Amino acid sequence: MKHILPILTLTTLAAAASAQSAAAAGLSYNRAGLSYNTDAGAGDNGYSLSVEALVGSSNVWVGATANLNSAGADSVAAGYLFKNVAAGIDATVAVSSNDTYGIILRRSLNEVVAGLEARFVYEQSTGSTQKDSFVYELAYNIGSKYQVAVSIQDSDVAALDQDVSVSVRYNF
Repeated sequence: MKHILPILTLTTLAAAASAQSAAAAGLSYNRAGLSYNTDAGAGDNGYSLSVEALVGSSNVWVGATANLNSAGADSVAAGYLFKNVAAGIDATVAVSSNDTYGIILRRSLNEVVAGLEARFVYEQSTGSTQKDSFVYELAYNIGSKYQVAVSIQDSDVAALDQDVSVSVRYNF
């Protein structure tokens, strides 16, 4: 009975230290990845390389994607990151080289499982192929350097054209 107070104190301190380190880690915006993409509509499955980073210590975000299969289009993007807009959600407003504009919402889900994060993307293409698309992603951070993710992209809601991607990323 007389050891309860020291045990409770140590438990509280350990929980506080754990919560502080999880909060300090935050979301990584400097990363490179390899993805395997399946395209349900066109059948052009393949790999893609991507990289994204914040410019210096600013909130200016840049990204690029190179499709390694012959059917995909490469793109570069730039945007501005708004950190902790609401409820721990980071929002990035971006424009891409292929006449695409969008918003990216990311949130750490450490309160559910340590290392888990969710991402939602809304894109609108205004070029020759005008369409809206939505990306839903669930990712898991393995330590501080690696991440695995599964995402679903719904390019044409009416036709149920859903693409699934599995990604492995390196945070730098």
